[in-house]
Amino acid sequence: MENKTAINPELVQQFVGNAHGDLDRVRELLEAEPGLLHAAWDWGGGDWETALGAAAHMGRKDIALYLLEKGARIDLFAAAMLGKLDLVRAILNENPALKQARGPHGIPLLNHAEAGGAEAAEVLAFLRE
Repeated sequence: MENKTAINPELVQQFVGNAHGDLDRVRELLEAEPGLLHAAWDWGGGDWETALGAAAHMGRKDIALYLLEKGARIDLFAAAMLGKLDLVRAILNENPALKQARGPHGIPLLNHAEAGGAEAAEVLAFLRE
């Protein structure tokens, strides 16, 4: 197994922080350091967040889709925001308790669907059942 150098934590914080709303900066940082794609930042107290997670709760579909195109691993929260009803339904059918799950910053799954707007309306209705 190859011994790799860790990514600079300040770079991780910048990447995740900018994923809340600055697509151009996210692109710039990811081009400079591809390893950021799967990096997570702890804002304190175990409040872990990835760039995809940041984009998801902010309703930034453009950033989320860019990250997914680059190979980010989709999660329940991003799926809800993006209106991926089949995926959300499949996950919740396997683990119904996740309907009450909270993502980064303690933001509930329902809020992620709300952030998705009209494209996530079916997911929102499903979560409200």
